[in-house]
Amino acid sequence: MEIEKEVFKRASIDFKKLILYGFIKNKENYTYNKTFMDGEFKAEISIDKNKNIKGNVIDLNTNETYLPLRAKYNKSAYRGLVLKGYSDILEDIKEKCTTKKEFIFSQSNRIANSIYEKYSIMPDFPWEKYEGAGVFRNKNNKKWFALIMNIDKSKLDKKLKGEVEIINLKAPNFEIEELIKKKGYYSAYHMNKKNWFTIILDETLDDEIILSHIQKSRDLTK
Repeated sequence: MEIEKEVFKRASIDFKKLILYGFIKNKENYTYNKTFMDGEFKAEISIDKNKNIKGNVIDLNTNETYLPLRAKYNKSAYRGLVLKGYSDILEDIKEKCTTKKEFIFSQSNRIANSIYEKYSIMPDFPWEKYEGAGVFRNKNNKKWFALIMNIDKSKLDKKLKGEVEIINLKAPNFEIEELIKKKGYYSAYHMNKKNWFTIILDETLDDEIILSHIQKSRDLTK
């Protein structure tokens, strides 16, 4: 994943804060430049109206893009210093110009918001190693009824690649056997496959359909 996407994947840009921070608005883009490493490098950051973030690092000794920055195979200490300097700039922008998103993708956040609106339940994140894995629990007995987490698509289908978020839900086994035959449904990822199933949160299924499964899953924890 690109450096910028990795830093901002759980953050939502606030355009008003960008201006206060020092970004300059040019038509529909917001741009910001900053030198670092004692003036040897310059970070050029651009954010468009859709909150897509692009960045470039210029070596001011040559006035050219510092290509080793994105060469993951390059493990040199100097490249590491440049990467840290650039990442620190991105992290500062994230801290001061964004609001936190619980999850990465739009449908995941919509579903989480709907769960809160209907049941007044927010996810908790019990694993430090898996920071994006949010558990939804029945308020009465703390039993899980949903788990949203990010994985690589290849975990569900070896033919696919790329990061995606999923939701694991409970259902009777006979229903699971039928559901996983349909598009958008999978055998449970990292859960008991007799009692749980997985839905991919990539807009394949409408929110209303997913919410109906969530209702049934929660009912099974009563």
